[in-house]
Amino acid sequence: MIGKIMAAVAAFVIHVISTLGYGGIVVLMAIESANIPLPSEVIMPFSGFLVAKGQFNLWLAGVAGGLGCTLGSLVSYCIGYYGGRPFILKYGRYVLFSRHDLDLADRWFQKYGDVTAFFSRLLPVVRTFISLPAGIARANLPRFLIYSFVGSAIWSTALAYIGFKMGEHWEAIKTYFHGLDTVIGLLILAGLVLWIYRHVKHLREDNEAEAGEQPKPTA
Repeated sequence: MIGKIMAAVAAFVIHVISTLGYGGIVVLMAIESANIPLPSEVIMPFSGFLVAKGQFNLWLAGVAGGLGCTLGSLVSYCIGYYGGRPFILKYGRYVLFSRHDLDLADRWFQKYGDVTAFFSRLLPVVRTFISLPAGIARANLPRFLIYSFVGSAIWSTALAYIGFKMGEHWEAIKTYFHGLDTVIGLLILAGLVLWIYRHVKHLREDNEAEAGEQPKPTA
């Protein structure tokens, strides 16, 4: 069941980018940065693969990824700003967002301040959720958006470059490893499964903690 879902996610990413071009990158990366489970680790490497095929420019793909992340981050920032921590904890679970995720991003933001928006964009997991505590803390919006764009553009370009190098040597590799495209597809699916498993695990831990906090009925 999970494998079918992950295959559908990968197919959706490929279809959107193939259809909308750079605009597809912007849309998908905005969705990812708005805390909806759509990993950039799938979006940008495929974009890099299209760079190797001559359909995209590497730097423009990176800029599109950075722009999309910034737009999505603005949405998350506003949710944190206007909704606050209680709102996020109440409804975040519906997009696989746990208390653990919020606490982790919160600690990063409180420790490093506004520049966290830059460094966190270069790290898995934290990069997705840092916008929410930034909004809760009422971080300076212009600085937050600038840091988010620069960090996200670097992250997006790096992932696209990985996809580019894979695509650049695709034909040569296939000469020695028949069916390697299937192997790569399975590796992407495995990464997606682990990504979702991690979030579901933390949500389960949240539910268990909340259940433990409930007062026991008296006899």
